[in-house]
Amino acid sequence: MKKILSQITIILIIIILAVIFFAFDLGQYLTIEQFKLHQQSFNQYYESHTGMTIAVYMAAYILVTALSLPGAAVMTLAGGAMFGLWTGLVLVSFASTAGATLAFLVSRFLLNDYVQDKFGDRLHAINKGMEKEGAFYLFTLRLVPLFPFFIINLVMGLTPIRTGVYYIVSQIGMLPGTFVYVNAGTQLAKIESLKGILSPGIIISFVLLGIFPLIAKKSIDFIKARKVLAGYPRPKKFDYNIVVIGAGSAGLVTAYIAAAVRSKAALIEKHKMGGDCLNTGCVPSKALIRSAKILSYVQRAKEFGFKEGRIDFDFPGVMDRVHNIIKKIEPHDSIERYEKLGVECITGNARISSPYTVEVNNRTLATRNIVIAAGARPFVPPIPGLDKIKYLTSDNIWELRHLPERFVILGGGPIGCELTQAFARLGSKVIQVEMFSRIMAREDEEISALMKEKFEDEGIQVLTEHRAKEIISENNKKILICDHNGRDVLIEFDEILVAVGRAPNTRGLGLEELGIEISKTGTIETNDLLQTNFPNIFCAGDAAGPYQFTHTASHQAWYAAVNALFGSFKTFKADYRVIPWATYTDPEVARAGLNELEAKEKNIKYEKTRYSIDDLDRAIADSEAHGFVKVLTKPGTDKILGVTIAGSHASDIIAEYILAMKHNIGLNKILGTIHIYPTLAEANKAAAGEWKKAHAPEGVLKWIEKYHAWMRG
Repeated sequence: MKKILSQITIILIIIILAVIFFAFDLGQYLTIEQFKLHQQSFNQYYESHTGMTIAVYMAAYILVTALSLPGAAVMTLAGGAMFGLWTGLVLVSFASTAGATLAFLVSRFLLNDYVQDKFGDRLHAINKGMEKEGAFYLFTLRLVPLFPFFIINLVMGLTPIRTGVYYIVSQIGMLPGTFVYVNAGTQLAKIESLKGILSPGIIISFVLLGIFPLIAKKSIDFIKARKVLAGYPRPKKFDYNIVVIGAGSAGLVTAYIAAAVRSKAALIEKHKMGGDCLNTGCVPSKALIRSAKILSYVQRAKEFGFKEGRIDFDFPGVMDRVHNIIKKIEPHDSIERYEKLGVECITGNARISSPYTVEVNNRTLATRNIVIAAGARPFVPPIPGLDKIKYLTSDNIWELRHLPERFVILGGGPIGCELTQAFARLGSKVIQVEMFSRIMAREDEEISALMKEKFEDEGIQVLTEHRAKEIISENNKKILICDHNGRDVLIEFDEILVAVGRAPNTRGLGLEELGIEISKTGTIETNDLLQTNFPNIFCAGDAAGPYQFTHTASHQAWYAAVNALFGSFKTFKADYRVIPWATYTDPEVARAGLNELEAKEKNIKYEKTRYSIDDLDRAIADSEAHGFVKVLTKPGTDKILGVTIAGSHASDIIAEYILAMKHNIGLNKILGTIHIYPTLAEANKAAAGEWKKAHAPEGVLKWIEKYHAWMRG
């Protein structure tokens, strides 16, 4: 309340001063004609009252600038005419900067909260850029007089740039332009109007001056690059344009793009082409989930009108299918395919020996650019006793030939949940152990509750708030000891799967010796271009983070490849605006953008629209009438901030929302789009309809109702 009163007071003061200025036509005194008319009188007064003249001049200049009133240019010329070049330059420089800073502070005090609150989601990228390079942007704007300075003052007040930085950069940035104007003022007798100072020649000079910071930034980047690369001999000739380390999703896409643009590329993989996704991750897990899904349909036979359902299978046969699926997809990622594309594929352990060289199999590859796409591995926590038994991870679980009878799965994240449900459906007695208060903790609480209820209905024991303390192996028994609210819980098991997260692969690549920076999370530190601290060494995929998904690895790979090969001409910042992902449980959970949990953490206001899929015709026909579509929108608009879908084929249905968010398409456009009937994708249109219903213009509808009543007579 106190701030609002202060804001109202300031607004009233500004209005009163502006009214006085225009009502009494004070602007007439801030013209070249008026000043030239009284120039001799001003000069005489200055000679006899030097201090007073300077004080009044600076106060007037600060006030005009702070209120964004017309006349600052003329006052600058007058400063040169009255005080001379150097005194005038000092006075105008400090007065203009002080006035600009006052305008900046007033704008921030009156408008910043409102603008950030209303447009915060759109301004996120701008705010981030200003925090990082705001001084550079401001310096550029200050050097170019084509941008009105009063607009810069007001707009900058709406950004997070610090006041001290704003003042210093403004003072320095405006100095060259101030010098030109003050110097012109010393020749005031020859200037008839502002057009005299803004001649084409001077304007071109100012524009060239504006290009200076861009050139300076490029020069600084060049100097930094030379500095970090100093001490490493640059080969006279390179064997390759690019060497890629790792043949997972990121590495394969990088190599593919490099080959497509006819560069010479080498791809090094120490194990199997295709990386985790093909061999131990996405492909085998989805193949196993599909087999388990078929079994679940059999168990639900009566729902589909059958008297009973029965299926004979053995676990090795299911695992054989998993490996057959891998073999069918292998040719897509094979050495043969990539060598046909023109990529030299090398099997071996790569080590970066310098910014220009990679060692592999006793060979030294000289390359202009390096892309690290080494992926990640399962993270294994230091649980006492774990190293004394043979435990499973997402890497070696595919070697199983016997179905575990009592199966403990550590972890309630996507991998843990997917394999928990799959093995339970295959016949294992699964106990899922999660140290946090709920499974799928990155999703909203209702998702966690939905999945826990579904798991328990399928006979899975879900133990949340259970922290694994120790594993005891004795008398052919394996027991996991968990701490649950200070009490020990003992769980006997036959097999245990550790699925508590993944750690980036950064060891053994020569990164430490070279000095490539590693972040606090263990990933390789990169900038927006996916460069490391070495400008010709890039990183993409799980080793770079922050998202450990196959599709984001492919997405990053495009930027890494293009920036590495064409960065001398044009660079592209990685775009993370809309990152979708899915957990392939039953029901599937898919998400893009914000969920309620993240929106609350980031203090982003939103409206929620929820559509229950149990009302959808196709879902009812498929006996999959469960789950929901939840859309978060910007208050008062149809702009989509985020979508969460829980239900059958959620990972497919959400594609429409991903496209909409990427290209700023709102719910009104989705509602106005024809969807095939009957399909699960109609859930998207139905959700848009729910939003429209909640935002119906009741006032207008009442008048329309009266109109129709009148038309009936």
